[in-house]
Amino acid sequence: MTDLKLQEQLMVLDNLVEHQELKDELQSLDEFLGELQAAAAPPPPVKAVKPRVLWRKRDIDGNIVHARPRSNDHIRNTDPPISAPETGCEVAFATETFEGFLQDLQHSLIDSSDDEASSTSKDPLLASSDWSMRQRLSSEKWRAERPRLVNISAAQENVARHICQQCGGNPAVVRCSDCRPRPFFCAECDISMHTRHVLHNRDAMTAGFYQPLPPTMVVVDKALCHCERLVPVEIPDRICGCSPELLRVSSGKTVSVITMNGRYDLSMPELNCEACQATWAAGVVDLNQSDYWPATLHFATIYATDVFYSFEEMKMAAPGLSCQAFLRMLDQRTVRFGRTGKISADSFQRSFFEWEAVRYEIDNICKEEPFMCPACTPNMLAVSVDGNRKHYRFKNAARSEEQAIFEGVFIANDEEVTRFVDYIHNTSKHVSGRGVCGGEWSAARETSQRSASKVDEEGLELAVCRHGVLLCALNMYRGEIFAYPLYLQRKLTSRQITFFCMDVTCKYWPYLQRIANSCPELQHLLKMKPFLSVKWSGAYQDGAGLTLGEEVEQCNAFLSRIAVTTKHVSKAGRTDMLTLMAMRWNQQKFNNLAISLSQRYQKATKALQSQLQNLETMKGELAVTERQLEDWVSDVKEWGDATTTTTTKNDVDALASRIEVLVASIKRRSQRLYKDTDGNKGRARMRRKIREEKGILTSVVEKYNKIVPNTETLCLETILSGDTAWPWQLTRSGTYLQ
Repeated sequence: MTDLKLQEQLMVLDNLVEHQELKDELQSLDEFLGELQAAAAPPPPVKAVKPRVLWRKRDIDGNIVHARPRSNDHIRNTDPPISAPETGCEVAFATETFEGFLQDLQHSLIDSSDDEASSTSKDPLLASSDWSMRQRLSSEKWRAERPRLVNISAAQENVARHICQQCGGNPAVVRCSDCRPRPFFCAECDISMHTRHVLHNRDAMTAGFYQPLPPTMVVVDKALCHCERLVPVEIPDRICGCSPELLRVSSGKTVSVITMNGRYDLSMPELNCEACQATWAAGVVDLNQSDYWPATLHFATIYATDVFYSFEEMKMAAPGLSCQAFLRMLDQRTVRFGRTGKISADSFQRSFFEWEAVRYEIDNICKEEPFMCPACTPNMLAVSVDGNRKHYRFKNAARSEEQAIFEGVFIANDEEVTRFVDYIHNTSKHVSGRGVCGGEWSAARETSQRSASKVDEEGLELAVCRHGVLLCALNMYRGEIFAYPLYLQRKLTSRQITFFCMDVTCKYWPYLQRIANSCPELQHLLKMKPFLSVKWSGAYQDGAGLTLGEEVEQCNAFLSRIAVTTKHVSKAGRTDMLTLMAMRWNQQKFNNLAISLSQRYQKATKALQSQLQNLETMKGELAVTERQLEDWVSDVKEWGDATTTTTTKNDVDALASRIEVLVASIKRRSQRLYKDTDGNKGRARMRRKIREEKGILTSVVEKYNKIVPNTETLCLETILSGDTAWPWQLTRSGTYLQ
């Protein structure tokens, strides 16, 4: 290497070093400027920032392993080491060694700058992991695409010249949206095609824009003309012994055909034999074979069964959808496709229920039980009973003497329930009043008088199994009296029920015991065990649905949405609609029962394993042996048996229980005085009720103080002033306070 080349190499090396020094100085200035800006700016919210550590990879000899590939000549320096020359001697560099050194230096500077850039940049949010990022990107894409979509939609309304895509020779005059991918037809091809496909939606192109055409309109010489179109039903090959070639098809009476695209005004087909003059006309059987359902037996209107299926599915997805709203949607589709006419709501609902009745009879032939839970057969663990006051019906609603199609299938017959309630009230010593449970809510009013309000049925009393399957129901006319769940309990006795769940079981079971003493034929109902249902907290909260009795609330959540449409219908219509929706609800439960039970089993198995592990952990922490644990369990059982077998027939316990109920009622009414009523009249009635209860409480406290010792007497002002412990509660716990 000459001195000139060596000098050039040294200058390049100096430039690289100076460039690196300048970059270091600029970086230090940037850092100093960043510190000044950070000091001047308000402190940002503290976030947990993970320290970023960059590690440089090195080989076993300590050399840096670069991120980019290198040539094999410069991966490892195999040249012998250069010894320091003596002073005054000429320095001679190896060409390959010096050039390799320069390349390594350049690559190391590039790698260091890349590492610095990667260390200073923040990781961007990935759309695959951030939902808000995906939504923002999707909105931006739609916003950017919207102008082009507007132009495309506007251009679609332009009627361009097209050639018929069937014959390929004549100009197109009709576009059929149901014949895609070849939608354009000339006049002749349109007639030949849509004489067979009557229900297609077509548009005329002769007026310079797309004009919706009904099936009875065709284009002739660029003008719209009326024609006859036949209902697409199955036609027999023979109607007599003559040759089929002698049969001629003609149009019969005009009918209205209702499909999911609205109303069509068509003609029924008729067959005539030219030889023997035999005739044939479509009847109800022919309509059923073609998936149609007549509105009446003389069928001036026929419905496609797909409309009934769609209405049923929409009703299950949106129970608040009314029949009138569904038909208004069909009317709008009728107008959209260029047709006219309205659909009768009464005719549609009647035909729909008749169609459902036929399906119900077919299920009975197939031995399908819509109100029998497969998982609870033959022995049922528990049944939950509760009232739903949202299913009322106004007295001024449609009054009809017709009987419901599904009378007694799900909702019990009103006459039978009335006779049973009257029998219970006449046999037992009936006491009118209000049962207050827990001092929190009023339930199970035992009143013998029918409601005098503007409603007829006041609601439904439902019975549900633990899998959420509706079993039976009855109409309430006198509020939630105890005789209603008693009727349902007697009706379900044959299903071998173990537990009977209610939200007021604490009040209902003493009532049942009293009724059983007066009515010996109801003694077998006491074989069931009472179970108190907890208050339902909602389906989307932690722990909801884990206890018996909450299943009926889930069913009520579904049925309550149907109540929006059953307030102003006839009695028969309300019964049929509620029964139908209950059957479809149960069908959904049956279809999902296998998955639901398997998930319950897996969940219960995991919970059991977790609780067993917690038990072993607590036994180790408390140093409790298995024998001690068994003794504790036996002690708790003995205490529970002693508590439940203790009767409250003596006067002291009865008076104590009466005092607790009255104090709770007075406090609750006083707290809700200005929350439940807005007017002075309502508050006056509530204050009068408080005064009456205080008078009763005073007499009860006096009776109690005469029986108990002086150390356990009560003061009326003390027990109403605040939350104080009752003397009988303190005595049971082993401590005594005056």
